[in-house]
Amino acid sequence: MEDRKISSKLMKLFSKRGMGQVITVTAGLVVLIIVFGILNPNFFSNRNVSNLLRQIAPIILIGIGQSYVLITGNIDLSIGSVVGMSCMISATLMTKGINPWLAVLITYIASLAIGLLNGKLISKAKLPAFIATLGTMTIARGIAQIVNNNYNTDSIGSAAEGFRNFFYYGKTFGLYNTIWISLAIWLVFNFILSRTRTGRHIYAVGSNIHAAHLSGVNVSSTVTKTYLVSAVCSATVGLIITATSGMGTMDAGTTYELYAVAASVIGGVSTLGGQGILLGTIVGASIWGVLQNGLQFAGAPVAIRNIVIGIIVIISVLLDIVVRANKNNKAKTKVKVKA
Repeated sequence: MEDRKISSKLMKLFSKRGMGQVITVTAGLVVLIIVFGILNPNFFSNRNVSNLLRQIAPIILIGIGQSYVLITGNIDLSIGSVVGMSCMISATLMTKGINPWLAVLITYIASLAIGLLNGKLISKAKLPAFIATLGTMTIARGIAQIVNNNYNTDSIGSAAEGFRNFFYYGKTFGLYNTIWISLAIWLVFNFILSRTRTGRHIYAVGSNIHAAHLSGVNVSSTVTKTYLVSAVCSATVGLIITATSGMGTMDAGTTYELYAVAASVIGGVSTLGGQGILLGTIVGASIWGVLQNGLQFAGAPVAIRNIVIGIIVIISVLLDIVVRANKNNKAKTKVKVKA
């Protein structure tokens, strides 16, 4: 009886959307950590582990946003530009003497406007997600450049010390606040995705948008919500970058949309929609961070690190396509046999 119960629990675990790949990549992550630890014992030093976790945290955040969007079968190319826009808006306002927390609020509102625009262009105007977010990517980057007259900002000053400590330099229970912020946001959005009707609708839209519509799902609202989530996550990363550097830089967030896709896809989120869990996003972001950090310890140049991560992303997408094709073939075979 006990064996049957254990077997039943394991079957339920593996039957969750994308859980099989999450378990596989987690094993890969463990192997990577062991290998880099053997190559350089300093990899396990308290200082490096703490910095590594802080380095991974922003990638988890943008990965969450991209995962939400990918599960609906869409993509968000504007993530990196929204990060840059958020960095420049918040820093510019602070250098103008605006209260840092009011600047944070305005930054979130501006980012949500981009997320709302993305959602409506795709769900109402029926623009392909690639084209719509490519356009807003350019718009957001333009805003990042224009808010301070095409210049990076000056230092946000000592008045923003509380802001900087909250988003980056401060520690709580021995861990940097950046890590706690990422964990808190992950817990909220993971609950929404896995335990609420909104989450079920997101999976339904990604699995079969026409069937979801016929079932009474408000497709437009569901798609828009995923882009709003992406905007919130991107804005938070932009604020973290502002807190880190103490100034606004126009090129902040460049290529972050690619990092977001990498974290999501490596973690088992399907680019075809309808599959993936946010636990996988944490693992995917961790693999990205461990590879970057470990290869740096090994003396590998940045180019090699980027090539390795690019290869892993391609392999992850190919595996997803192959697995889905096999499932579809099996389903068709079963239908033919019954007929």
